[in-house]
This record gives sequence, structure tokens and C-alpha cells, in this order.
Amino acid sequence: MAQTTSATQLNTARILIYSATRDFRHDSIPTAVDALVQRGPSYQVAFDHTEDQTWFTDERLAQYDAVLFLSNTGEVLDEAGKAAFERYLDLGGNFVGIHSASDALRNTTWFIHEVGAAFDYHPEITDATIDIVGPSHPSTAGLPNPWPVRDEMYNFKSDPRSIGAVVVLSANESSYTDPGPRKFDQGTPHPTAWYQEHGAGVDTNGTAGRSFYTSLGHLNETWQDSTFLGHVFGGIQWTLQSNTTRAFNSSAKVGNGTSTSTSTSLSGSASTTGSSPR
Repeated sequence: MAQTTSATQLNTARILIYSATRDFRHDSIPTAVDALVQRGPSYQVAFDHTEDQTWFTDERLAQYDAVLFLSNTGEVLDEAGKAAFERYLDLGGNFVGIHSASDALRNTTWFIHEVGAAFDYHPEITDATIDIVGPSHPSTAGLPNPWPVRDEMYNFKSDPRSIGAVVVLSANESSYTDPGPRKFDQGTPHPTAWYQEHGAGVDTNGTAGRSFYTSLGHLNETWQDSTFLGHVFGGIQWTLQSNTTRAFNSSAKVGNGTSTSTSTSLSGSASTTGSSPR
């Protein structure tokens, strides 16, 4: 499966960070947003950030080369927003999911496929070892192998490989304790981060952009770690190189068509905090 593209980046890519929550809310979200926005220009990326679900319209989403779901939980889009987002993906839009993005829109099958798998549970936050597995990939290029982390080791309700995802990071289950119970088959080795060359959430007649997901990113300290940020931005850069949006392809149907280097906070307020950590 191809890892790179020969396309030349035409413009600064524009990405929408969406961090709305309806259940548990991670206090690391502001730290994560700041880290992404501050580092964006170094990667020729400009970020907008919102928690306003009304931003998910055809016209507004058409501005973006990728949509990044950041630590979301619960039903964070209404039916109109979900429909607009699915149409955006059908037009070649790219997707990045981070941490509990896999615990959002839990009953929306196409979204779960676009992420790759739905969150099931995790043991208590722990020191663990992450192994680099699978083919070489920009999201793992700067990582030590094995990679010691302190984070939540997510378990999933299905194996992302079953819909074509390629796993690039795996939680080494011998390095931490997980009391379970594990009710679903998530495949082996334990999936922790993966990519899809063609996101599986599109309609059969759609143009699939790329999808990248990492389950890491729980703590504020994680988002202050340059190694972790290199992992995230490696995934973001790879996703943008799908050649299905205007950052690389002037004839694409969505994406940033003008050169810009600013980052903007859009309207939208934080949602309520739930009781079950993700």
C-alpha cells in the first residue's frame, strides 16, 4: 500500500479541529489545541478550532483539507451535521482521529468505519510500552522502538484491520496490567494507531481521502512531548498527501484553495463533562 505521493503541496493546508464532547471531557483538550496550532506553520498547516456542531455544513467543510476529531465523546453531531460530514468525506476530504475520537458517534456505522474501530474500554492510566509494527510510516518515523509511554491503553470493539486499516503501533500487553473483561476481538497485535489509504466511511460512489487514527493523547503532559507531537504530525502530513484535496490537487472538490498561515478559533462553547473517563 502506497505510503507517499509525488504530488507537490500547492497551498498551506487548512484543517478543522473539532473537540466537542457530550460525555467525559478531557482536560488536555486546550493543551492539545494549543500544541497543534503552534506547530502547524512548521508543517505548512493552518488550523481552525470549533466545538460548534453547526459548523458542519457543506459550505464550511468544503474549506478544509482534513477534519480532525480531538478527544470527542458521545453524540457530538446532529443528523444534519453527520450528513454534511459524510458528504465531505465522499468528496475526498481527509480524516484524523485522536484519542477518544473513537468514542464519538457510537451508533453511526460509517463514522466508526472512518475511524477504524469503536472504543470499548481501557484499564487505569499506566506506564506501558508501545511497539512499532507493520510498514514504515511517517507517524512512526521519529519514534523509539519500543516506545515507553504513560497513557491509556485502549481496547476496541472490532479489529480495524477487518475494514482495511493498517496498524502501525501496538500496545505491548506484557508491559502493563489489564483486568478486563475483554468482550470483543480487536485482533493481534493489539491495535493502538493505524491508517487507511482510503477511508472506509465514504459512500460506495464517493472519493475516499485518507484516514489516520491514534488512541494515545490522554494527558496534558503527552501534548507537551515532542516525540508524541511528531507522531501526530507525521500522521497528519501523511493524511494530507491523499491528493484528493486542494492543498495538493487544484482540481479537487474540497480543501483550502488559497495560501494562508493563520489559525482561527471559531465560535462554539465547551460541552458538559460526564462521569466515565475515556
